[in-house]
Amino acid sequence: MAALFYRLSPRLVLCFRGLPYQPGPQERLLRLACRGAFNPTHPTTRLCLDLLREALATSPVRSLLDLGCGTGILGLAAAALGVPRVVAADLAGDAARLTQENARANGLAASILAVQGSSECLQKPFDLVAANLHIDVQLAKVAELHRLAAPGGRLLLSGFRDNQEEFLRTRYRQRGWRLARRLVHEFSHPELPREMSFTWAAWLLAWGEEANPSTGQQS
Repeated sequence: MAALFYRLSPRLVLCFRGLPYQPGPQERLLRLACRGAFNPTHPTTRLCLDLLREALATSPVRSLLDLGCGTGILGLAAAALGVPRVVAADLAGDAARLTQENARANGLAASILAVQGSSECLQKPFDLVAANLHIDVQLAKVAELHRLAAPGGRLLLSGFRDNQEEFLRTRYRQRGWRLARRLVHEFSHPELPREMSFTWAAWLLAWGEEANPSTGQQS
């Protein structure tokens, strides 16, 4: 991901708040105040945004959960791309407040509800559940994310490396999920031991029989 700007679609550009970017006549600009581990410059954020764009293009999404929202970037992007109901949840009160601040600053407050809390505080299911979380949290949240997906819904997951995928994938496969799309951000260095990986992965999971997923790579 570019350090300053990211064009998510021909008409939607994301950037840090305060940067001198002048949008064109057909462009919408999302300006974000940000902080946190998986911020807008992190590879997993880019992977999630790209999978989000693909997910919205392939089938309608009327509701989206951004779990562990941080700055709210995934929920904000979804709302800007037309998702009418977005819930952004984070255990940190500062993250929920920052997400709401970003929503108001970008004219999206009517579409986004930011809440402080965990997945257990949510009841209604969502067409798309997005979670860019550390692998330990991902493993702990398999049952919860499964519960929060509506019938026919999908899961968008990242925050883990390629050498951490198999155990997580097995847990979802046992619950009936299949890997529909996989993106990776590769990184290698000749001096790193083989067991160490800095290649990030992101998944789009769908319900149904396992098939060979389409894959992609980003630099």
